[in-house]
Amino acid sequence: MKPNDMNPSVWTLARRATKMNPSVIREILKVTEKPGIISFAGGLPSPKTFPVDAFAKACEKVLREDGQSALQYAASEGFAALREAVVARLPWTVDPAQVLITTGSQQGLDLVAKVLIDAGSRVLVETPTYLGALQAFTPMEPDVVGVASDAEGIDVDDMELRVGSGAERARFLYVLPNFQNPTGHSMSEARRQALVERAAALGLPLVEDNPYGDLWFDQPPPLPLTARYPEGCVYLGSFSKVLAPGLRLGYVIAPKAIAPKLLQAKQAADLHSPSFNQRVVAEVLKDGFLDRHVPTIRALYKAQCTAMLEALEREMTGLGVQWNSPDGGMFLWVKLPEGMDAVALLPKAVDKGVAFVPGAAFYASEADPRTLRLSFVTASEAQIRTGVAALAQAIREQQG
Repeated sequence: MKPNDMNPSVWTLARRATKMNPSVIREILKVTEKPGIISFAGGLPSPKTFPVDAFAKACEKVLREDGQSALQYAASEGFAALREAVVARLPWTVDPAQVLITTGSQQGLDLVAKVLIDAGSRVLVETPTYLGALQAFTPMEPDVVGVASDAEGIDVDDMELRVGSGAERARFLYVLPNFQNPTGHSMSEARRQALVERAAALGLPLVEDNPYGDLWFDQPPPLPLTARYPEGCVYLGSFSKVLAPGLRLGYVIAPKAIAPKLLQAKQAADLHSPSFNQRVVAEVLKDGFLDRHVPTIRALYKAQCTAMLEALEREMTGLGVQWNSPDGGMFLWVKLPEGMDAVALLPKAVDKGVAFVPGAAFYASEADPRTLRLSFVTASEAQIRTGVAALAQAIREQQG
């Protein structure tokens, strides 16, 4: 029998594999590759912000001074100098032994899922929440429960109602307090403190994801949840939004009670994150580079966000469309008029040369079909004006 005549049914998928689904955003990004499409869909940082010259110099120096070590296998925990650089930028005291360098913060979510979730475990998330977290959690077969949220963050009373008890007690609450993906909302100081106090009283662990916290426009966000409740929080961070996503470097900061298990999961997954990349980033971070670099990202994103808000105000007047005004990050959240569906609107918008992400993908359950996410950071101000006008025209035609 020839190999290509073999019956593919000989393969039996693991039950967890049947739970895996393609990223809606990644599928939409394929559409945006068509010529002439203005994309507000991807959560991609602007390539204008990538510090290419700094990396070129750092790569040369690392290879020249420590090339053999940089190209060798390395410790699973991560490069010591990079872990120390992470700790140096935190607003609370952390032992570098608690820092685990990951292959992007998405891997951090995967490790958390493997270590903390059993089949049937209850996991609490915001409503809506980050799609990538849902993808990471789902193969572990949890019961993912959405908690009511508003512009100030998690509804703490609703959270308490959904924690559960006994075998059905929630393993953790996953939350993005700063410039949340997808909504762009930030949790208020009062809500953060209330959440931490209630979580501590309930014995509910928190998984705090903070890839966007440095991307504030005018004022930095309040103190992280983990700084207030370090023994009860796992903290995820990323170099993707402040340096470059192609590096695939992030980190997890975990309480000492579970840090060893996350390390073991990391060892099983990939042994360690790329040692060369880690050394290059550690070299770039020397001498306060981020303190000089990140303000340029903030200025660019603020200008692009302002352009989108102005375009929405100009083009959507009278259409019954609602949107928020974020204080940082990369996204804003739009709600269509009563009776409209963002999934149905998308192909009409693409026909007019603009793409977005329908909001339904970001809900654990009971999605609001009227919602959609717009990213403002990879389009120029001129493209933003053109794209929002095209979106408004698609809405008008959909309304009939």
